Amino acid sequence: MYTLHVVVAWIVVVGNALAGGWALLAHRRRHLAGGPLWWFTGVVQVAVSLQVLVGVLLMQNTDREPGDRHVLYGAVAAITVGILFSYRSQLRDRVLLLYGFGGLFIAGLAVRAMVLTPS
Repeated sequence: MYTLHVVVAWIVVVGNALAGGWALLAHRRRHLAGGPLWWFTGVVQVAVSLQVLVGVLLMQNTDREPGDRHVLYGAVAAITVGILFSYRSQLRDRVLLLYGFGGLFIAGLAVRAMVLTPS
């Protein structure tokens, strides 16, 4: 279970960084926006929820103590996904910027959570 948590953590970090960079690039080059961008973004943001779920299961079923700040950064990443989704219609003309910076923010939160994990 711990290995799954580590693998999904890297998917969250790399995937959201790529999705965020792609969205920011698509803001400048509109031909890059479209279905594949939004599918990829959706998959890596769902991975955040999967990561939180696996983390909760780890906390319940093992003696590992993740630390309060590790849990905080994971929870904030999951909440950020919801905030991005809730603002998408209000910022329709800037949705690529919203998801671009949002994806990079989520990747940064995930890196920070990984750094705070005791070995």
